[in-house]
Amino acid sequence: MNWQKSRLKWLQEGDENSKFFHGVMLARRRRNNIHMVNVNGVNVEGVLNVRQAAFNHFSNHFCVQNVLRPGVVNLPFCKLSFVEAGNLTKPFSEAEVKQAVWDCESFKSPGPDDVNFGFIKQFWDLMKDDFMRFIVEYHRNGKLMKGVNSTFIALIPKVSSP
Repeated sequence: MNWQKSRLKWLQEGDENSKFFHGVMLARRRRNNIHMVNVNGVNVEGVLNVRQAAFNHFSNHFCVQNVLRPGVVNLPFCKLSFVEAGNLTKPFSEAEVKQAVWDCESFKSPGPDDVNFGFIKQFWDLMKDDFMRFIVEYHRNGKLMKGVNSTFIALIPKVSSP
């Protein structure tokens, strides 16, 4: 690769900088060489020995070891009763939904139509039937109704003739 770089530079600039370029590359090669490594307190020198030491280190480092990992077989888990498990899948009541809406911050995260929870709280008496119908439909199907997550983008030109 260095040879290709030197040929490219020679073709672009001629022969005037090739000695400088080769001097810089030779200095970089010397700086990047690993002449000696310390393995378990012993200095290892030579290209083949350093290469073998690096290979041994990483082959030992990434080999599979038998490790005892904690299991969950003998842990005492609390189990839900049949009634408690059934309560997890029962439909939401209007009081639960209202409490969840009132627990949300009123003026955070307006939707694409600028409707936030403050709006829903203020007009709860008018919207609760539609809101509950939406929640029940989601609970029944596990899917949001079509169009809930859709947005419209209007491109407004900022100059008279774009």
